[in-house]
Amino acid sequence: MPSDVQEQEQDERLAYELLGRTDYGRVATSMRALPFLAAARHIVVDGRVLLRMHKGYGYHEACIGSVVAYGADNLNSAAAAGTGQWIVQFVGVCEAFEPTNGELELFGPGPHYVDGELYDPVYLRIEPQLATVHTLQGGRARQLQRTP
Repeated sequence: MPSDVQEQEQDERLAYELLGRTDYGRVATSMRALPFLAAARHIVVDGRVLLRMHKGYGYHEACIGSVVAYGADNLNSAAAAGTGQWIVQFVGVCEAFEPTNGELELFGPGPHYVDGELYDPVYLRIEPQLATVHTLQGGRARQLQRTP
């Protein structure tokens, strides 16, 4: 019987593997005592979740130095129909960082514009203290069975 530590390590490995299957997710924290979500591009390097987001909104300022949650999923993916849907979440302290040239290459090109403004990237790093995975299976098949 696997121990809780072994199960936690397996979940963490699976969370990183699944995160690598998508390019974007959402960072969650609070700003002026209100919760908010912001889209971000992510990569994983050395067990850290590295984020790139648009500096123009100022959301990064609420993230830096705070505990944040970062989540990604395949809930709207057509590929999920056969393999099941999943949601991953990482929680940890967020800090600003300067990416290396190799990390910039992993991020790939960013958008040219965000809401009509020139895209101005800012880079954040999360040292996850907690990683969770949730899977959903069979929902789409059941939905198709109910359709006349």
